[in-house]
Amino acid sequence: MIKKLRKEIAISVKNRKINVFFLFLFMSFGILILTKLSKEYTSTVTFNINKINVPKEVVVLSDSTKKLNVTLKTHGFKWLKYYFSKSVITIDFSKDVSKTPSVFVWDKSKLYQNGKEQFGDNIEILSISPDKLEFSYDRNSTKKVPVILNSEIEFASGFDMDGVVVLKPDSVVVIGPEVAVSKIDTLQTEKMNLKDVKGNISQPVRLKLPNSSKDLNFSVNQVQVSANVEKFTEGTVKVPVNLVNVPEDITLNYFPKEVNVTFYTSLKHFNSVLPKDFKVTCDYKTLENGQGYLLPKLTKQSKWVKSAKVNQQHIEFIILE
Repeated sequence: MIKKLRKEIAISVKNRKINVFFLFLFMSFGILILTKLSKEYTSTVTFNINKINVPKEVVVLSDSTKKLNVTLKTHGFKWLKYYFSKSVITIDFSKDVSKTPSVFVWDKSKLYQNGKEQFGDNIEILSISPDKLEFSYDRNSTKKVPVILNSEIEFASGFDMDGVVVLKPDSVVVIGPEVAVSKIDTLQTEKMNLKDVKGNISQPVRLKLPNSSKDLNFSVNQVQVSANVEKFTEGTVKVPVNLVNVPEDITLNYFPKEVNVTFYTSLKHFNSVLPKDFKVTCDYKTLENGQGYLLPKLTKQSKWVKSAKVNQQHIEFIILE
């Protein structure tokens, strides 16, 4: 028991010595860091450009190569923010630039004047490169273009779309350089793939924006797609055959006088489909020499049907004397 107690005391003392060692080590390291940071250093930092207050009637064309290399002198503490955050210099287009017919020009003298505002106190600017920055711009243009849905929809057996697909909004306002906006006539959506659909469609779809979109603004970046989906069925009605363009000096006898028209519609509209909603016509002018039959065509169909067809392929006829 005594041996065990001695052993535990020895381990405790040893651990305490180790803890004290690391404590002094960390304190020494901290003092060294503070000493280093309290000294002045000179270094060159590359700054990205943040453009503000650009006139609304123009758009500045994007150019990622526009950067400033600034050599600064300050204490180490001040340098920390440049190592741990993105380095940005703000250029105010309402006061920091001059305008020419094709470019905005920024001069480094502006940064010397506004150095305290950009970098804070106790920072000395030693040099700035390049001396000037030129920002190309174009006149802002606005254009409203239609949206085209890019989709592949497969319905479950017995189901189909009742009506048409509705996009909200169905058009997009594009704002940007005139040269870029003029090239855009429509905007497509990303591909919408739906399978085994048996209920109403309602979902957002993102727009497929052009590669030049970094210089453009769009009123929306997605649209809402909606469509009614119903159970569908087929039906058949008997429709009279009408002859047109028959010369006055010719009398025709034709048969059959009525033909079956098969239609495809939703169950809820099935009883609204009537024979009078259809019209089948044979045009005598289309008759070719030696042809002994007329071709029936569906020239009118019910607004409630999605598709319809005439089952009879030929209408036989004879010319009466």
